[in-house]
Amino acid sequence: MTENEIQLELDAGRFSMVVEGETCVLEFTRSGDVVSMNSVRVPDAVGGRGLAGQLTQHALDWARSEGLKVKPVCPYVKTWIQRHPEYQDLTV
Repeated sequence: MTENEIQLELDAGRFSMVVEGETCVLEFTRSGDVVSMNSVRVPDAVGGRGLAGQLTQHALDWARSEGLKVKPVCPYVKTWIQRHPEYQDLTV
């Protein structure tokens, strides 16, 4: 995995990226055509750079491309979608 490249780890139920040796993750679970986005974690060492937003947008774009609906369980994901109305059609 290259630095800052977002990887889909389908079996692990997460998207991840490594920034300066720190792993940032968005964890999800899938049930049928609904994906629950459960948590986004960015280590403090690399925080404040918009990495959680990058992970969230990437995960939402993936859900759209797969024809899935999104249940934003994570408060960060829910707020991010509210701030980006072009993604609100994905939510259940």
